[in-house]
Parts: sequence; C-alpha cells; structure tokens
Amino acid sequence: MRTLRNLYLLFAFVSLIFSCNAPTFRIFEKPIVFDEEREKLSLEYLKVRHGLDKETATIEPTMVVVHWTAVPTLEATFNVFNPVQLGGRPELTTASNLNVSAHFLVDRDGTIFRLLPDTTFGRHTIGLNYTAIGIENIGGPEDPLTKAQLKANADLIRYLHKKHKLTYMIGHHEYYDFQGTEIWKETDPNYLTQKQDPGPKFMKQLRKKLSDLNLKSKP
Repeated sequence: MRTLRNLYLLFAFVSLIFSCNAPTFRIFEKPIVFDEEREKLSLEYLKVRHGLDKETATIEPTMVVVHWTAVPTLEATFNVFNPVQLGGRPELTTASNLNVSAHFLVDRDGTIFRLLPDTTFGRHTIGLNYTAIGIENIGGPEDPLTKAQLKANADLIRYLHKKHKLTYMIGHHEYYDFQGTEIWKETDPNYLTQKQDPGPKFMKQLRKKLSDLNLKSKP
C-alpha cells in the first residue's frame, strides 16, 4: 500500500510540474497605426470595393483567413503593415491607397501579436475583408511555417471562434472559392491576385487540430 501511495504522489508531483510549465495562451499587443487617415481610407475601401456604406471601419467577423508573410522577420513585417498608405505595389494601389494589414501576426516561435482589434477593418483578402479576420504567419516558400505556429494558429482560432461563433476558416490561397457567392463583395470582377499561402499542407494540419469546431472551408 505504501509503495502504491508513493507512486501516486510521485505521479501527482510530476503532473503538477508539467502543468505549471505548459505554455499559456497569450496575445501580445503590437498595434499598427490606425489614425483618422487610415479610418477614412478604410471607409472608402468598404464603400468602393465592397459596396458597403458604413460610419465606422468595423467588421462583423464570420471567418478567419490564414496567411504567410513572405517576409523573414516579425519587425520587417510590422514595418510593412504599419504605414497607413500602401507603397510599391501597383497591382494593389489601383484599387486603393490603403495599406495592407492583418489583425494578428504569429512569429516563428508561436508568439502571437495583435496588430488590430479583431472587429476593426483590415485589408488582407480581396472580396472578404469586410467579414474576415486576418492571421499572418512569419514565413514563406523558403521558410515553411513551424509546428509552434501551427499550434498558435489553432489556439488563436479557438479563442476567436469562442468570441465570434465563426463559420469559415480558409487559407489565403482558397479565397477564390467564394467568388460568385453572396459572401463575396468585390465590385470589380477583374480585381484578383494569385495566392499560394499558406498552402494545402498547413491548412490540412490546422483543420485536423480544429476538426471539432466544424469550420467550413467553402461557401
């Protein structure tokens, strides 16, 4: 009996240590500039590109779109998103001078940063910005996304689903599937860009981790 009791106490002690050392879900605040000019450009985008006339640049999230940055570091990515106006990308500036952005940025080690409140408008996915939360991951074709990022994305999307009762979760490369549906809101049918991020492999792994949420990948 004493041996069994000692084994039980040892098991309880080891479990306590591991539970104390388990990573805790955290979001660190790292806001990009959202001033009067960005609000104005966001409202213009909502009206001109999505056909929505709103008083505030807000969204009612129904989906998450997962991206990769194709920029190697977190700080370099932040410096891309932080300016209000977009520069150096003529394929996008023809639609609006509003800079691209996302709501969350996940570093290679899985650390999550919030760039915008999840109900604030951000420009990250053609046709779906008005309803989509964007999650950017540091990485790209030459730097495949990590296991830590996979776990962080899963934890973050669980958190967002609990708040907003999301319906859809897609990779950026899957946004074309929404064309021609009621969800798609882009006033110019020719305004499209080719995307490959974050790729089928990452999305398959992410969907496996979140299968219990029954999030849709298509309309």
